Amino acid sequence: MRKKIKNIFQQFNEKNMLYTVSRKRSLIKSITWRVLASLDTFVIAWLVTGKPSWAGTIAMFEVLTKTFLYYFHERGWNYILWGKRKSGSKKLKNLKKYIFNKNKRK
Repeated sequence: MRKKIKNIFQQFNEKNMLYTVSRKRSLIKSITWRVLASLDTFVIAWLVTGKPSWAGTIAMFEVLTKTFLYYFHERGWNYILWGKRKSGSKKLKNLKKYIFNKNKRK
């Protein structure tokens, strides 16, 4: 019985594990977001100005500035604890209560 409970907790922890975020991941997210956002900026600037060359210039400057801004914004959020859970999350505590209370009832 003890081994069965241990296996349940191990599986639960593996599924709900908190991961650290690498700088490389933040950089790749920054780049992929910039491609999408810059296409959006290009299309809007083209619609507003009617000139694809102006739209391209606007989109180029936007790529340079906002890629750096997004990267540092993303990295900064890694230091904010709000919305993060520790490994001993409420889900794990609730699972423990459920298992142990169920065993007491039998």
